Amino acid sequence: MAHTSETGRTGRPPAVRSLIVTVVLGVPLAVMPVRPALAAPAPAAPAPAGRRIHDVQGAGHVSPLNGATVAQVPGVVTAVTVNGFWMQDPHPDRDVATSEGVYVFTRSRPTVAVRDSVHVTGKVSEFRPGGTKSANLGRTEIDATATAVVAHGVPLPPPVVIGPGGRRPPTSSIKRLPPFAPTRDVEKGGGFDPAHDALDFYEALEGMRVRVVNAVAVGPSAYGEIPVLPAGGAGAGIRTARGGILLRDGDANPERVVLDDALVPLPAMNVGDRLPGTTDGVLDYGYGEFTVLVTATPKRADGGLPRQVTRAQRPGELAVATADLSGLSPDTPAERFEALAGDVVDGLKAPDLITVTGVQDNTGTKDDGTVADDQTVAELISAISAAGGPAYDWRSIPPRDKADGGEKGANERAGFLFRTDRGLAFVDRPEGGPSDALADDPPAAAGSRPDPAVTSVRVVRTRTGPALSLSPGRITPGDAAWGATGKPLAGEVTWHGRRIIVVAGRWFPKTGDDQPAFGRFQPPLRPSEWRRQAQAKAVAGFVRSVRAAGRDADVIVAGDLNEREYAAPVQALTKQTGLTDLSTRAPKNDRHTAVSGGNAETLDHILLSPSLNRRKHEYDVVHRNSEFAGTAGRRDPTVVRIALPGR
Repeated sequence: MAHTSETGRTGRPPAVRSLIVTVVLGVPLAVMPVRPALAAPAPAAPAPAGRRIHDVQGAGHVSPLNGATVAQVPGVVTAVTVNGFWMQDPHPDRDVATSEGVYVFTRSRPTVAVRDSVHVTGKVSEFRPGGTKSANLGRTEIDATATAVVAHGVPLPPPVVIGPGGRRPPTSSIKRLPPFAPTRDVEKGGGFDPAHDALDFYEALEGMRVRVVNAVAVGPSAYGEIPVLPAGGAGAGIRTARGGILLRDGDANPERVVLDDALVPLPAMNVGDRLPGTTDGVLDYGYGEFTVLVTATPKRADGGLPRQVTRAQRPGELAVATADLSGLSPDTPAERFEALAGDVVDGLKAPDLITVTGVQDNTGTKDDGTVADDQTVAELISAISAAGGPAYDWRSIPPRDKADGGEKGANERAGFLFRTDRGLAFVDRPEGGPSDALADDPPAAAGSRPDPAVTSVRVVRTRTGPALSLSPGRITPGDAAWGATGKPLAGEVTWHGRRIIVVAGRWFPKTGDDQPAFGRFQPPLRPSEWRRQAQAKAVAGFVRSVRAAGRDADVIVAGDLNEREYAAPVQALTKQTGLTDLSTRAPKNDRHTAVSGGNAETLDHILLSPSLNRRKHEYDVVHRNSEFAGTAGRRDPTVVRIALPGR
């Protein structure tokens, strides 16, 4: 099971997979980390004899027997891993709120086999992935001190079908709370309602055998997981035009079922690929997600999803695009450079200007003080030419070492990739300011050369409209909003003589401090959001200054804002500046640029000032990456073509 790590993304890197997966990947048992557990009741008194699994699980997120010792709990072994096994009671009670399955932690490889009938003695505990203070739910376990096999080859309990024809998950992770409802810990009370809360629905199946029938993938394989919908997606929420499922405000799409390869390999899958027939497994909880640990490798049926291409820009049309090149450095395999070049040449039809994020320095993640990126960019430009594309040029500002966050040593930055054979030119202004500045806004003294990594770009009023004091230049790089994260880059370009101010950048990503949708704190807190709010304010202030210097100034803001189109930071940027977010003009089921855990969402944006928005234009999200396993990038590029004759 191969994994890759990713800064700012909502996927699950190997460091945060469940302990079971960590052990499967080969961590020696002798050096296994201490398993953090929830605090147990004190004193830990032995439980009465005759307890069954549903007594251990109880109707809640924490076992009523947490910390107690249980003796000879009966069950049938349903799955085995290197440090424990799952068992299920073949004689369930009638209460759908109490699970009939449980994980038995044995510390070393268990001697039991699937279909053994066993009696387990041990202490009930709650294992919380990430530690006792994390926002993850706990998983009820029995830490076994004795396991007796009483029979071999007994029938497995029938699996619970999830979805149409079986138990259908509720439509919300937790019943909708009133606006600004205080966050509460669901493990400390507040009711348990599997019929209406998906959080409780899946908790009531924890450790049990479950089945998904005729699954369809709504996200690509990533980190050993595949998000699917049962029954070909019947009855699911709003689907995308290409077969995914749309993330909406307050709806984490609990109908998604995440398949996990902790026990057996899973096929690589793209959105729309199918698993005909039945897929069985045991329901587990990992880091912020309930997952089905599949017990037999299913067969994949190709859904035939094509990679999209856009049309070429016509004469008189300016084409501006976004591209996420996260992790790109000279250490990147040549195949990825070729694939990214294909995205530019074939997918985007070689746009005039591309706002780029995520380019690393010349030594990648080697933390050696290097900040220059010329080798990385030269290799990309050569790959574009080799793919049949035009000659591109590049502008960016190298950051100060380790000052812009991201992957350690990589010094990622934003930049502009542009061609000059169709009428676009980049205005290079490293010092002095524009020569035609008005008297009341004079240029800087000739010969002064500020450090562009820490100097704020200013808007200068000139006889021909707003211009930049530095081009390219950074927007308020000293603002606390950009501390330890990438800074937005402003550039001045001309299109057949018409001046345009373009802003490229990536806003602060969601982090591990943001609480998961399927975690114990509801509604989840998002402590990283203040950064994006502050960054929106900083960019908005810059755009307002451009428009104050020229009401009809042409401004484009483009890049990875790491927020959905309806989120407060993006809304603040548009409302404070008059910019139009083009994603809101695209069909709701086709505007997504990312797929996170099977949820399609819009995280990359292009925004136009009123002067450009009034022009005839076409916006397109070119789906080439986010819906496919093993792609060159994680995000789908976007492009706008603006009918714009020069002045």
